[in-house]
Amino acid sequence: MKLATIRYQGEICVGVVDAEAKTVAPIPGCVDMHALFDCMDIIPGDRVLPLSDVELLAPIPHPAQDVICLGINYYDHAAESDSVTGKSDNVPKAAIYFSKRVNESVAPGGAIDSHSDIVPDLDYEAELAVVIGKEACKVSEAEALDYVFGYTILNDVSARTIQTVHSQWYFGKSLDGFTPIGPWIVTPDEFDINSKAKIQSFVNGELRQNSTIDLLIFNVQHCISELSQGMTLLPGTIISMGTPAGVGMGFNPPKWMHPGDTVSCVIEGIGELTNTVK
Repeated sequence: MKLATIRYQGEICVGVVDAEAKTVAPIPGCVDMHALFDCMDIIPGDRVLPLSDVELLAPIPHPAQDVICLGINYYDHAAESDSVTGKSDNVPKAAIYFSKRVNESVAPGGAIDSHSDIVPDLDYEAELAVVIGKEACKVSEAEALDYVFGYTILNDVSARTIQTVHSQWYFGKSLDGFTPIGPWIVTPDEFDINSKAKIQSFVNGELRQNSTIDLLIFNVQHCISELSQGMTLLPGTIISMGTPAGVGMGFNPPKWMHPGDTVSCVIEGIGELTNTVK
């Protein structure tokens, strides 16, 4: 099931998108995704709208907490980081977690603010994002996926100089307009997290990132279980699983994004998240 947050005739609601992504059926009385986290059955209403007639918003426009992100969590990105930093063996021995502040998620088709007055090196990162659906505390890897509400796409937009100068990633990844999410959340029954689903990014139609989600260093089960040992993961928590090689800083010379560029992040089985830099 694909669950989208939409605006139609001035009203915001959550709806079920059909398999071909052509229509959406609003769920009666459901104004945001949080209302569904404890639902045993998600039942759409009788009204069916063409997807082209609604405004697609980020699935969770205002996350209740910072997004939990993973750094250097694909083997090929670890090698790419080696070449950029001049270090050797960037493969982490333990998962690298950091947080990303999101005042408002950027909608599919929405604008990424370049912050060109302070950001000379704007970068993109296509990532698989996991949405937690029920309170998770001290869960095992074997039961971790039982706590997943669904999966979506997140573009972890980054200001590389700011990220480097401050010797940590929070500020350089948390500027306003730096977190496009979408186009919808796909429930676990329709997305196999253990598959070799492709994860890609394109800038102005040029393929930049091209990998598969099975190449994660630390998988979803591991991260949910590990995080839950010391912190309670609440419904609505978003965990962004890191990005593969092919980010702008990995090219020589680097390929930064600029105002007017269009970036698309694609995950097979979920969909495509496209945004334009302003």
